[in-house]
Amino acid sequence: MHNSNLKSLAVVAAVLGTLAAIPAHAGKTLDGIKARGQVVCGVNTGLAGFSAADSSGKWSGLDVDVCRAIAAATLGDAEKVKYVPLNAQQRFTALQSGEVDVLSRNTTFTLTRDASLGLNLTAVTYYDGQGFMVPTKSKIKSAKQLKGQTVCVQSGTTTEKNLTDYSKANDLNIKPVVFEKLEAAENAYFTGRCIAYTTDASGLSSTRSKVAKDPKEHIILPDLISKEPLGPMVRRGDDEWFAIVKWTIYGLLESEEYGITQANVDALKATSKDPVVQRILGVSEDTGKLLGLDKEWMARTIKTTGNYGEIFERNVGPNSPLGLPRALNNQWNKGGLMYAYPVR
Repeated sequence: MHNSNLKSLAVVAAVLGTLAAIPAHAGKTLDGIKARGQVVCGVNTGLAGFSAADSSGKWSGLDVDVCRAIAAATLGDAEKVKYVPLNAQQRFTALQSGEVDVLSRNTTFTLTRDASLGLNLTAVTYYDGQGFMVPTKSKIKSAKQLKGQTVCVQSGTTTEKNLTDYSKANDLNIKPVVFEKLEAAENAYFTGRCIAYTTDASGLSSTRSKVAKDPKEHIILPDLISKEPLGPMVRRGDDEWFAIVKWTIYGLLESEEYGITQANVDALKATSKDPVVQRILGVSEDTGKLLGLDKEWMARTIKTTGNYGEIFERNVGPNSPLGLPRALNNQWNKGGLMYAYPVR
C-alpha cells in the first residue's frame, strides 16, 4: 500500500476516533422535556399489569414503569411523568403530533407501523402472541372450534387483522364483532354478545383477572395465532431521543443479566469489581455523556424501578394478580428472547 494511502487511512482513523469521543447533542425532544420538567408518556386507557390508574389516579404497570425509568434516566425523578391515556385509534396520532414524547402502550412492532407512520420502534419490552378467551362452560378447547362463531375484537389493532387472517387461512368463517373501545369489547364478551374475546394473551390475562366477575368461569385457549413484539415507539427525526429510550430499556435488561437490583445497586456501585457492572453503574466509564445524560443515569434508574426482571415480577409475573410466566420474556441465557445490546 502507498504511503499516501496509509496517511489517508490514519487521518480517517483519527477523525473517527475524535467523533467517537464527542458527547451527544441532547436533541430537541430531550430539550423540550427538560424545559417542561416532565416526560409525556402515552399509555393504555386501562390494561391491568401494563398501564392502569387506581382510584386516586396513580398509574402502574410494566409500560408505566418504562415511562418512569425514562424519567429517572433523563430528569432524575421517576415521578416526573405526565400520563396520557390513549385508545388504539388515538395512539399513533398523539405521538406523530407531538402530544406525547413516547408511546409506551402495549403496541406491536410491524413493518407497516415502522415504515409508514413516521415513527421508530425502540426495543421490545414484552414478547406476546394473540390468543382467545372463551367461557369455561362453552367446552371449547381450541381456536379451530370457533368455526362460524362470533368473536369480540377491538378495532385499529393488529388483533383485528390477525383474526381475519387466521379465519381465512383456516377456513373458519369467524364473525368479528368490532368495537372501538377496549372496555366495550370486553363488556360485549362478558354479556354474551360473542362466544370468544381475542387480544394479546397478556391482555386476556389482564381482562380475566380484573374485569371477569369470576375468573374461573373463563378459559384462555392454548393457541397463539400471531407474534406480538410489544414496546415503546418514538417519533422519527430525533436520533438522540430514540437512543435514550432504547438504551434505557437495554440497561434495565442488562442490569438483570448481571444481577444488579434495586436493593443492591448502591452496594455494587461501591464494591463490584465486575467491569460490566462498573460500566453500567457509571463507576468506570461515563456512558451517559454519549446519550446527553449524566453518568448516574442507569444506576439511578435501577434504584428507582429495579431491573427488567423486577419490573416484570411486580406487574405481571407469577406472583402478581396476572400470574404470567416469564416464558419468552426470560433472559436469553434462561431460554427466553430478552437479549440486551451491550451497555458499553
